[in-house]
Amino acid sequence: MRWFTSFVLYTALALGANAALAGTAGIEGLRDGSMKKLIFAAEPASVPDTVFSDETGAEHRLADWRGRIVAVNFWATWCAPCRKELPALDALNRDLGGDDFAVVTIATGRNPLPAITRLFEEVGVETLPVLLDPRQGLAREMAVFGLPVTVILDREGREIARMTGDAEWDSESARAIVAALVAAE
Repeated sequence: MRWFTSFVLYTALALGANAALAGTAGIEGLRDGSMKKLIFAAEPASVPDTVFSDETGAEHRLADWRGRIVAVNFWATWCAPCRKELPALDALNRDLGGDDFAVVTIATGRNPLPAITRLFEEVGVETLPVLLDPRQGLAREMAVFGLPVTVILDREGREIARMTGDAEWDSESARAIVAALVAAE
């Protein structure tokens, strides 16, 4: 029954999002539970072009994901709330990730690769990227104070929403917000 409810909700959002959800005003009404901590910006804001890397050392920028709605999650292996929410972010990415949406997780600060690998195995993370901001350059420039922090980017790579603290990213509310953002763009 839950899948049917989700299907009906996502279909309704996809069909009515463009007309009914001008900007993010209508999407804010979808916030429920822990998603109430998600704060939408009055205007989209540019994000820095700071370089971060993957586990092979290859360089990346947030601009690499332009064209998609992106949930950028700043986290660390030592952060208990981060560890708690990683499986939910993984489920969201597994179920909704693709050409229109992605979850981009960036381990900020000292996070040894073996510790990240071990953590991902322990909590069952399978679809999230291993991205690193060891000197916290991107985190600092994006005003990330404390962890976890999730920043939602629009298709042009601009910040449109932010949440401090962990959340149930695999909840119906989170899925409805992502579906509405994807449909509205």
